[in-house]
Amino acid sequence: MAEITPMDKIVSLCKRRGFVFPSSEIYGGLGAIYDYGHYGTLLKNNIRDAWWKAMTQMRDDVVGLDSAIFMHPKTWAASGHIDSFEDPQVDCKKCKSRFRADHILEEFGIGADKMPVDSINKELDKLRKEKKLKCANCGSTELTEARRFSLMVKSNLGSPTDELKEENVVYLRPETCGGIYLEYKNTLDSTRMKLPFGIAQVGKAFRNEIVARQFIFRTREFEQMEMQYFLHPDQMKEKYAMWKDLRWQWYFEYGMSENDIRWYKHKKLAHYASEAYDVEFNFKSLGGFKEIEGIHARGNWDLSQHSKFSGVDLAYFDEKTKEKFIPHIMETSAGLNRLFLMFIDQAYTEETIGENETRMVLKLDRRLAPIKIAIFPLLKNKPELVAKAREVYDSVKSKFMCEFDDNGNIGKRYRRQDEIGTPYCVTIDFETLEKGAVTVRDRDTMKQESVKVEDLNEYFKEKLVK
Repeated sequence: MAEITPMDKIVSLCKRRGFVFPSSEIYGGLGAIYDYGHYGTLLKNNIRDAWWKAMTQMRDDVVGLDSAIFMHPKTWAASGHIDSFEDPQVDCKKCKSRFRADHILEEFGIGADKMPVDSINKELDKLRKEKKLKCANCGSTELTEARRFSLMVKSNLGSPTDELKEENVVYLRPETCGGIYLEYKNTLDSTRMKLPFGIAQVGKAFRNEIVARQFIFRTREFEQMEMQYFLHPDQMKEKYAMWKDLRWQWYFEYGMSENDIRWYKHKKLAHYASEAYDVEFNFKSLGGFKEIEGIHARGNWDLSQHSKFSGVDLAYFDEKTKEKFIPHIMETSAGLNRLFLMFIDQAYTEETIGENETRMVLKLDRRLAPIKIAIFPLLKNKPELVAKAREVYDSVKSKFMCEFDDNGNIGKRYRRQDEIGTPYCVTIDFETLEKGAVTVRDRDTMKQESVKVEDLNEYFKEKLVK
């Protein structure tokens, strides 16, 4: 029997408890595309809202945006995506598996990041001659040469008869920052913002990945949380250090430790970048540290390109210094789906209860937990307990995300809520009817305490609101 891996456990939990489902599963699924169920949607939205609060609500120098997924095709010509947003692809002729050629070379200790396709094929030929190049799935040596594979997802707008004309081709955005650059001038003109200032956005992006695997870590449809910070080049060093520290502290605020995350400094930079760091999380489910957020000093290349291709002057005029210049950009870019997996990976805990029982619990930060409070009647066949439990539920649900649960015995209900990550369970029993007190059980400690019904909202406000 194959060993059950940490990833197997997380995938099982996510489907069993309604966090994540394979998309179109009744038709056999669609590779690397996932749907988020009730609890997954709540968790993802809580992560998004925590990020949004830190980036916009708590700051005076960042405003929000929700730009369109479709943008004028020139956007991607200006940004270089049409010409260079691609990966080298290799296929197995026998089993039809598809691989990234640069990843194959990396397995042999050959760094192939940004290596031209011709050079990649020369390295692959060397491995062929040494009889080392084999399909990772079937072992066949019949692998094709590497060829360019565009990551852009094409579509068309307008009449279907026009779809073959290049001028009618549109692309689903491969990243959300493009919309921010296009709305930089409108944002500046319509708000009272002065440099330095940022524009934050959360939205969907699409990439036609050659190999998309590792559950929701790498998918073809995903959500990004990005902030582009516009500034004078002289301010870059100071603001870059500031944002690195702010983003680092955000992870600590939501439960990460020094053992969970680390910085990775990029040695090979894009031609327009002067600095690039990634925040990496130590995934148990993925076997090590993987990127979850990037912080990049992008220079003025983006706005310069869009100014050039559009013919619109995107320069900024500083009224104090009388200087006119194209702003430089400092970027923070986090993958919402990756943070979702990160928080579940970090929270997933198996504990031994008593001598032979194992409890599986998601010890999520209380602010991120999908359900904050579960309300139970002790017995579902006692109408007076059910009615009182409904009354308590109705009094609390307007202030906190709650769930009413009367299915199964109390022990099973506790375990179900533990797996969902619910911080508190409230049981309505006969003492509630007699003395007006309920039993509140803590998820992490499993300790129980008696609280008066009329005090519940204040009790949970103290526990859940920071």
